[in-house]
Amino acid sequence: MPQNHESPQPATLRLIAVFEAVKGFAAISASMGLLSLAHHDVQALAQALIGHFHLDPHAHYPRMLLDEAALLASANLRQVVSLLWAYSGIRLSEAYGLWRDRAWAEWLAAVSGAVYLPLEVSHLLQRTTWINAGVLALNVAVVAYMVLRLRRRRVPSTPFAPS
Repeated sequence: MPQNHESPQPATLRLIAVFEAVKGFAAISASMGLLSLAHHDVQALAQALIGHFHLDPHAHYPRMLLDEAALLASANLRQVVSLLWAYSGIRLSEAYGLWRDRAWAEWLAAVSGAVYLPLEVSHLLQRTTWINAGVLALNVAVVAYMVLRLRRRRVPSTPFAPS
């Protein structure tokens, strides 16, 4: 029977790796969707969709759709898609590194997660919902877990410490 010389990974680390991979693939999917809209009048598409479902264009969600369509129409699609691909590259690299138990990936996860914390706190203060609170709590937990793992890497795990 062949022996596996790699140490088994904690399920939590693997779960975070899968979550990061999902975020990376979601960014790729979003970029493909944006590219498919490149030669279309997004504002007209949004208005047609609202009309098809007989929605009031002045209601909250249809208005949001129209506002976002206007933003997308004025955005530089090449830059947005480039940023999405860069983001997905970072997320997929992080997922690979976490799956393989690499310290650099733990650093990346801790720092990239910590960068979002002030934004998430601000968003929670502006619009307090269970979802926003859950996202913040989850991100704090991931950052704390990565910091804990990084600290454990620095501390030698020998049973006998020198006096």
